[in-house]
Amino acid sequence: MRKISFWLFIFAFAAFTSDIARGQDDATQQQIDQINGRIQDLLDSQTQQAKRLASLEKSIGDLQDKLNQPTADTGASADDLKKLAEQVKDLAKKQQDDNDLVLKELEKLEKAGGIPATGRKPPIVSIDNPTPAADGAQNGYYYTIQDKDTLTAIARAYSTELKIKITPEQIQAANPGLNPKNLIVGKKIFIPKPQ
Repeated sequence: MRKISFWLFIFAFAAFTSDIARGQDDATQQQIDQINGRIQDLLDSQTQQAKRLASLEKSIGDLQDKLNQPTADTGASADDLKKLAEQVKDLAKKQQDDNDLVLKELEKLEKAGGIPATGRKPPIVSIDNPTPAADGAQNGYYYTIQDKDTLTAIARAYSTELKIKITPEQIQAANPGLNPKNLIVGKKIFIPKPQ
């Protein structure tokens, strides 16, 4: 019986070691499968990276080719220049129309309030010899009204050129019946010389 129990012991031991080995084999196999999965993921990622790099290299090559090619059309065509010239002419016409409108409005303002037009020079003072007024009470100058004159512009011109401090009101007072809104070109007016 000893032999039988010995063989039973060996058989039980072999079964036990076989179960242990089988358990270890299963755990090892799971680890190997996990490692294989990770390796496969890394290989797939590497393949995708290689495709991306190839695509980028192709794009860079295309851009370098475009930069190295001489461009055939670097200037504007004759039609483009004609269109541009027409646009410039249109803008110039609009600007001229605007300028004309502004000048008309300024003339209206000048006629309405005796305000000299902006940008217009004051009249050149043409002075006749100092002459006494008709009644002999006052000295002054005779001035011939010119186109686009205003009393304000005339007063400024006398103040600037002859250093005579005179106001539009003084000129009007020295010329009874003078309408400052309707000055007649060629008419002589009296500019009083202040005392």
